[in-house]
Amino acid sequence: MSLLTVSGSPHVHAQQDVKGIMYDVVIALIPATIIAIYFFGLDSARVIFISIASCLFFEWAIQKYLLKRPNTVTDGSAIVTGILLAFNVPSNLPAYMIIFGALVAIGIAKMSFGGLGKNPFNPALIGRVFLLISFPVQMTTWPVPQPLFGSEIADALSGPTTLGFYREGIMAGKTVSEIITSPDYPGIVKDLTGDQGGSLGEMSAIALLLGAFYLFIKRVISWHIPVSFIGTAFIFAGILWSVNPEGYLDPITSMLAGGLMLGVFFMATDMVTTPMSRKGQIVFGVGAGLLTIIIRNWGAYPEGISFAILIMNAFTPLLNKAFKPKRFGSAELKATAKVKSKSMAYGKA
Repeated sequence: MSLLTVSGSPHVHAQQDVKGIMYDVVIALIPATIIAIYFFGLDSARVIFISIASCLFFEWAIQKYLLKRPNTVTDGSAIVTGILLAFNVPSNLPAYMIIFGALVAIGIAKMSFGGLGKNPFNPALIGRVFLLISFPVQMTTWPVPQPLFGSEIADALSGPTTLGFYREGIMAGKTVSEIITSPDYPGIVKDLTGDQGGSLGEMSAIALLLGAFYLFIKRVISWHIPVSFIGTAFIFAGILWSVNPEGYLDPITSMLAGGLMLGVFFMATDMVTTPMSRKGQIVFGVGAGLLTIIIRNWGAYPEGISFAILIMNAFTPLLNKAFKPKRFGSAELKATAKVKSKSMAYGKA
């Protein structure tokens, strides 16, 4: 006698599986990986390798020795977490810190809740926030890019990010015009190409957009969270800039600088930690967009994308309840069907 396995809703028929989705995300992250290695060389490759290897090891070890259940380490989710964690740290981060971050991301944020599909928060972001709070100096010291095929040798140990340079200037009492005309200010061109200091994954907006385009083509992600996220952040940043252009960055720079592109397309769209309904996803994106700009301008850190996404992750269960689809066979659905059938009958008459 064959046994039927009945899982909880929603039940969606699709040709995709978990492994296919995860490896599509890995493929989408290849352009940004190439850019990171080009500008930071073997250091960035070292960070990515240690992060992936640590995430794979901790997931395998926890399932084998603590949970004692079939291992799912080959489904690709640990690899994605490893890459995203590496993309959220600078290229000069010591190996032991990367390993600690991987342990928190996999052991605490993911496996302690039961593994993939049960974690309420994005594991890579939990690992990143843990490292930022535990090692603030190392996590905010950005090496100067030294292109692999370039002839210039950097004369400084660390370089500014667009958001960091803006925050320091505002804190020093400078206007935006004075900040953006400084020779050390990275600017939009470097935000697009990646030739500046920063975390590995926030280097090149162009590379991240190429990866996002691939995810859209493969239908791994939908437009609801990215459009509502970027649209809200753009409008809010635009309002602040129009009210006080000497006190706030313009909306285009705000979209391209920092980790917004990485967060919007690769972490805010995480299927596990975001709402299931389309309306819920739009509300999620609006909230994350508002929080990002609020934290960037008035928070303790110049970047707010990680905290914004994690805060909205906490609201996901509430959004799932607020925007539940109508149950099949419910009185509400039957009443709607009756109204439609009557209107069709009147139309025929």
